[in-house]
Amino acid sequence: MDIIKVKANSRTAAVAGAIAGVVREHKRAEVQAIGAGAVNQAVKALVLAKGYLAEDGIPVVCMPEFVDVEIDGKTRTAIKLIVEPR
Repeated sequence: MDIIKVKANSRTAAVAGAIAGVVREHKRAEVQAIGAGAVNQAVKALVLAKGYLAEDGIPVVCMPEFVDVEIDGKTRTAIKLIVEPR
């Protein structure tokens, strides 16, 4: 399963659809964002995805955590949102 990477300019609805689709298929989604704008988009997408999944009778929970990622040889701290059925 791939990590859904969110940028500050990511379309919220597209990310929400990806989260919902991955949860339906794999029963778990991981969303990763670096920076305030990206985290904002990721959280808004999560709220939309929660609604999409609720329509299908799938209540979900989100567990946020910090994760270090390496980009261009530098270590950055990202927020990872793990989304799973309740």
